[in-house]
Order: sequence, then C-alpha cells, then structure tokens
Amino acid sequence: MSVRHALLALLSEGPKYGLQLRQEFEARTGEVWPLNVGQVYTTVGRLERDGLVASDDGEEPGPQKSFRITPEGRVELDAWLTTPPAADVPPRDELVIKVLVALRLPGVDVTSILQTHRRHLIEAMSRYTRLKEDAADADLGLLLVADAEILRLEAFVRWLDTAEVRLRHRPPVAIPAIPAAPATPATPTAPAAPRRRARATR
Repeated sequence: MSVRHALLALLSEGPKYGLQLRQEFEARTGEVWPLNVGQVYTTVGRLERDGLVASDDGEEPGPQKSFRITPEGRVELDAWLTTPPAADVPPRDELVIKVLVALRLPGVDVTSILQTHRRHLIEAMSRYTRLKEDAADADLGLLLVADAEILRLEAFVRWLDTAEVRLRHRPPVAIPAIPAAPATPATPTAPAAPRRRARATR
C-alpha cells in the first residue's frame, strides 16, 4: 500500500500536523494498518524533498510543524488515483511460491500442504466476517477493508482447490536426478624404499 500517496490525499484536504496525519490515516483505513509517527515524518520528509509537499517555513521538525500539498503534489495524487496497478507480471505471492517449490521437493506431501493453508485461509475469512458483524454501519473504512480481505482470501481458497484438482489429474512431477560427483582418483602411493640388508659380521 502506498502510504506516500495516502498522505498526499489527506494533505489535499488542507494543512495537517504529523500526528494528525497518522490519526487520520488509521481512521480512514479502518485502523487495520497501524502507522508509526516516525514513518509519517520520514515519508512526508521525502515528499517535501521531491517538491510534492511543503512545510511551515522557519519551524523546526516537531509535532506542531504542519505540512501542505503543493501543485506538483496534486498532479502526483491525481495520477496515482487514476492509474491502474501494474498487472502484467504476477505478484510474488508467498503461498504460490511455497506450492511451486513443494512440487519439486522429494518426499513432500503437497496435498497436505494445500489443505493446511486452506484451513488457515478459511479461519482468517471467519475472523473478518465476525469483524464485519461487530462493526458499526458508519465504520465504512473498516467494512470495505474486511470485504476486500474476505474476497482476497476466498480467491486463494479457490486457487488451492484448483491446484488440488490439477495435482490429482496430473502425473507426478519428475524430479531431475542430481548427478553424482565424480569419484576422486586415489593418489598413488609411492612404493616403500627397499630395506638394505645388514651385512653379516664376521
């Protein structure tokens, strides 16, 4: 998630202090993504460096220093709001990578792994469903976040179901044999020097 652009959106409503930005960010996003005050000041500092945000002149950094969006910042915000996220390359999702890696590991029960993750995802969906039931109707941000998470988790459950069907109807993935390391030739042992016979003493 772009905290950078979310802060620009908050500043587009008018000048705000750092602590105010943190509080409003968490309130607008359903308090699902906690934001550290230090992260706010770091992000706003970078926005100011890039000319997208300006601060009160002559004031030292602190809780009473306010920030405002610049015309360049508004252009950046409008471009972010109207530009669809890049979808040409699949994101590196950890669950997908785990399943792909498990397919090539000898002795791993991939079906069991799919079932384990399916149970975890369904439990998470249940938690978000209870969160929606307990939320007030006016808490629109939290409700929208919960809806998004439930649909995202549901999509992964469906993907796990599809993966299990594919595994059931496909032959096992061939594991390439690892060539054995060539045997190290034995170092020839030098022949023992012949022992000189002692002369007989007359």
